[in-house]
Amino acid sequence: MSENKELLEATVKGLQEKIQQLNVDLKSKQQELEDVNKPEITAVQMDAINDAVNTVLERFEFDCGMFEYEFNLGYDNKLELSDLTFTDAYDLEESIMRNITNQFKVLKDD
Repeated sequence: MSENKELLEATVKGLQEKIQQLNVDLKSKQQELEDVNKPEITAVQMDAINDAVNTVLERFEFDCGMFEYEFNLGYDNKLELSDLTFTDAYDLEESIMRNITNQFKVLKDD
């Protein structure tokens, strides 16, 4: 009886390990399928894009007019900022894209 139980436990454990490996393989293949139609980019190009974005973000001058504010009065009668929304994303996006474009020769699609 004990041998039968041990054999079943070993079989269950083996099957669980196999399921785990199949799940890892499935996720890997799902990612490959998701990536199959994406345009390719080299690590050097990705680094250039990353540097361009970082440069813009470090140099971009945020001012109070780019945000919408909401204030509340706290329990201790202190004015509290309850919501802060960035409303000027277009200028930031434009600056980032201009800096990225300056790093590359952009080819026209056929």
